[in-house]
Amino acid sequence: MAPVVLRFEGLKFFFYSNEGIPPEPAHIHVRQGGSEAKFWLSPHIQLARNHGFNAQELSKIARLTAENNEYLLEVWHEYFS
Repeated sequence: MAPVVLRFEGLKFFFYSNEGIPPEPAHIHVRQGGSEAKFWLSPHIQLARNHGFNAQELSKIARLTAENNEYLLEVWHEYFS
């Protein structure tokens, strides 16, 4: 199961319910079409991996992640607590 926690202009921000044992640090996956990226949420927003997004799209996703970081961290901690 992959709970979608934010949608914006066709981008789906989500995390996988099974993030490994022990779980990885807080991060978010972003998908649109056949492209997917993963961003660490703390201690600062950082691209972990990218499959298919171009530099301009990654910049937009990083900005949206930063703008919503507090919310994304809150949802992460609520779900995995």
